[in-house]
Amino acid sequence: MKYSAILSLATAISGALAQPIQHGHHQHKREPVVEYETVQVTHYVTANAAAATAVVSAANDLATAVVNPVVAAAANSAYSAPAPQAPPPAATSFATVAAASSPAAPAPAPAESSSSSAAAAAPSSGSGSSSPSGSAGSAGALGISYSPYTNSGGCKSASQVAADLAELTGYNVIRIYGVDCNQVANVYAALAPGQKLFAGVYDIGNVAGDLGTIKDGINNDWSVIHTISIGNELVNGGQATPAQVGSLVGQARGILQSYGYTGPVVAVDTFIAVINNPELCQYSDYMAVNAHAFFDGGVTASQAGQWALLQIQRVYSACNGAKSVLISESGWPSQGDSNGVAVPSSENLQTAVSALKSSVGNDCIVFNAFNDLWKAPGYLNVEQYWGIYGNGN
Repeated sequence: MKYSAILSLATAISGALAQPIQHGHHQHKREPVVEYETVQVTHYVTANAAAATAVVSAANDLATAVVNPVVAAAANSAYSAPAPQAPPPAATSFATVAAASSPAAPAPAPAESSSSSAAAAAPSSGSGSSSPSGSAGSAGALGISYSPYTNSGGCKSASQVAADLAELTGYNVIRIYGVDCNQVANVYAALAPGQKLFAGVYDIGNVAGDLGTIKDGINNDWSVIHTISIGNELVNGGQATPAQVGSLVGQARGILQSYGYTGPVVAVDTFIAVINNPELCQYSDYMAVNAHAFFDGGVTASQAGQWALLQIQRVYSACNGAKSVLISESGWPSQGDSNGVAVPSSENLQTAVSALKSSVGNDCIVFNAFNDLWKAPGYLNVEQYWGIYGNGN
């Protein structure tokens, strides 16, 4: 199914804008010392009224923006990476929701759109015959991320993990990032009937070993696996080149196929890393991207859902429509320092998560189940406080 939407500007914009976007990295692995990294990307927007009109072409038929969702994995379906795609044509700017001007990456969609309602433009399950499909759970989003660490950074027990997951039964997918702390086996044992596991290899220096741990942790029950990710934000964090990511994903896919797993294998990165490095599109079975409106600085909590939908459309276009797109992380902090109009608070966290569920719920893993007090405060002192359900057990 295709969705067409027109991107419009609510107000005329004049002058030339140069504004940095902060993209924060969430630390997901427990380490003795947690180091927080931030990538600052500066884009320049020439945004006089005439130019803005030319870019968005709200009155013309510029606007067919296809959003192909990814949701539940098909355990018995084989996936193969297609041939490399040429980069999409460059555009000069884009506008975020509610006329908040936001700098654009060099290669956004030629016809991007914001959404005023989920019914009008949000992805729906089943669109795209080549993609696995599904829907949001009763909690309103497809999935939620989970970390199995105590406040002091130790490993939670199996009973603590089970108590945590008992609060998350409304989500169809639970995302974890690594294999330490026996988390694969503990989470697998605590899954509710019908829940799937988005498992991850965090240590890219031990891909084969971690995949073996995943296999053993689920007792070779590949039917429970939604997706397996290799690394997290490797390109955005400067840890690997796109070609190196491709090599890692290829290695993992071969090992997993030998184990009997034929579901999706992806390399999770930020939306901006994919837009700026469309080579990444050829390696993953679908595009799993982390996208946090809070780090934009020009988006309020209530606009987080429409902002996320726009990033789905931009990534889809950057991949020339060849890959479906899933937001593998998106949330809002409850404490910390403000980032422009983005203000951390408990109320804003709930507002942002509700907006995400409304606009992109079928295609979004919300971040995070519980606060991660084991982390360092990080950029803007927000890293510890993304928990939707408080501090956990």
